[in-house]
Amino acid sequence: PNRDEKLDNNESWAAYEAYRGLLTLQHRGQDAAGILSYNNSIKRFYQEKDLGLVGQVFNEKKLDRLSGSMAIGHTRYATVGSDNKEDLQPLVTGFPNGLGLVHNGNVVNYHNLSRELISDHHLQLLTHNDLEVILHLWSHSIMKSKGQGLSSINFEDAVRASKEILNKVHGGFALIGAIADGGLMGLRDPNGIRPMVLGRREVDGLPGQFDFCLTSETTSLNFLGYDFVKDIAPGELIYITVDGEIKSRVLIEDKKPSYCMFEWVYFAAAESQIETQTVYQARLNLGKMLANKVKTLVDSGEINPEFVCPVPDTSRTASISLAENMSLPYREGLIKNRYVQRSFILNTQEKRDKAVELKLSPVISEIKGKNILLVDDSIVRGTTSRKIIELLKRNGAAEVTLAITCPPLRYACYYGIDFPDEKQLIANGKAVDEIAQYVGANKVIYLDEKDLSEAIGIDGLCMACINGQYPTSTDGADEFSRRRQEYKKQKKSK
Repeated sequence: PNRDEKLDNNESWAAYEAYRGLLTLQHRGQDAAGILSYNNSIKRFYQEKDLGLVGQVFNEKKLDRLSGSMAIGHTRYATVGSDNKEDLQPLVTGFPNGLGLVHNGNVVNYHNLSRELISDHHLQLLTHNDLEVILHLWSHSIMKSKGQGLSSINFEDAVRASKEILNKVHGGFALIGAIADGGLMGLRDPNGIRPMVLGRREVDGLPGQFDFCLTSETTSLNFLGYDFVKDIAPGELIYITVDGEIKSRVLIEDKKPSYCMFEWVYFAAAESQIETQTVYQARLNLGKMLANKVKTLVDSGEINPEFVCPVPDTSRTASISLAENMSLPYREGLIKNRYVQRSFILNTQEKRDKAVELKLSPVISEIKGKNILLVDDSIVRGTTSRKIIELLKRNGAAEVTLAITCPPLRYACYYGIDFPDEKQLIANGKAVDEIAQYVGANKVIYLDEKDLSEAIGIDGLCMACINGQYPTSTDGADEFSRRRQEYKKQKKSK
C-alpha cells in the first residue's frame, strides 16, 4: 500500500526491508551493493550505492536518507562492465517519467544494442552496464506511446515497453523496477533463465492490505516474513501499483523454459526454492546420484576412499547425502574462514587464488595418511581445485578422489555466470583423465546430464555450459566474450 501519505516523509521502511533482504542475497554478488527508494508523496527518488559488501556499503545514516515506501536493491557480481561506481546498480532515469532498475543476468547482444542506440537515437551511454541499454529501450518505448511524461505510466504502457525489451534483448535477465507514480514492476526473460519470485505479507493493523516483494530467491521472503506467492513465469510482466493492485501478463509464450541448472548446483542459497524444487533437496539428490557412480568404482577396486569430505560450503549437502548412501564416514577435512569471499565469483584469477589460500584451513588430524573422497559442486577453471588438492596432500593426504555434482563445464555461459570464454574452462577440449592429472587427483568423477536433470527434477533446464545448446540467439556472443576478457586484462594490469 502507499504508506508515504500516512507516514513522515523521512520514513525509510522500504529501504530497510531492501537492505535486510540484500543481506540474505550476499552470496549472489560481492563486488558492490545499492538501494534506490521512491517517496510517492514528494515524488522523488533517493539512492545509495558503492563498492563492497552490503554491510560495508550501508549504515543507519545512509538508510535514513532513503525515504519512501518503495525500494529496489542489488548485490553486484560483475559479469559485464567494470567496478567503477557508474556501472553499479540500481540505475535510474528521471525522463520521461522516472524509472529505477536492477537486473540479474546478461544481455548477449549488449554491444550491438549499444551501437544501435547511439547511431539511431543519438544517445550518449554513461556506463558499461548492459542494464543501461534496457533502461533506454524502456524510456524510448514510453516516449513513443505517451510523449514527454505527460501522465503516469499504467500497466498497458508497461506492457508495450516490456514487449520491446523482450523482442530486442537476447540473454538471461530478471528485471525489477520502481516506476515513479506507478509502482513496482518485474520482468523475466522469455526462457526464465534467471529466477524471480513474488511474496506478500499482510500489513500489521491493516487486515486485507499487503506489502509485496519481488526477489531472486525465496530465502529473502522467508527472512522478511513474506509468504511465497509464485515464481514469475518466463516472459511474464508483473506490475504492482502503489495501492497494492497486482496486474500481470505473460508477454511471450512460445519459448521453451530453460532454467539455469547452476542455480541448484551452486549459485542459490541451500534454503531457497526455485521453480517448486528446493535447492537443498536437489543437492541431496545430486549426492545420491554421485554415490551410484562412486560405488561402481569402489566395487571394481579402482578407488578406496576412507571418508567423504566437502569443499565448503556449497557441496556440503551433497557430501552428506553421498556419505549416507555409501555408508562412509563424513568428515570436515577443510574448515572455512567465513570472512573471505566465495572464490568462484571473484572477478580475477589472482583474487581467486589468494582467496583459496585464506579461506580454507586443513584439519590435519583428519586428513593425514587418509584416502579422501573430496566433493565439490563444479570444476570451472580448475585452478581452485588444484590448490585445494595441493593443500590436502601437503598436509598428509595419501590419495584424493574428486567427485563433482555436475557434468563437465565445456562451453561458455553468456547468461550471468562469469565464464564467457570457453577456452578458460578446464574441461573444454580435455578428457576426464587429463582433468584429473591437472588438478592432482587420482581420479575425477562427474555426473552426466541425465543424472543432473533427474536430481533437480525440473523439466526445461539450461545446460548450455555443458552441452553447448544455447536457448537464445548468441549473435554478439564473440564480442561479448572478447570485451569481457579485455576488461579483465586491463583490471589485472592496474
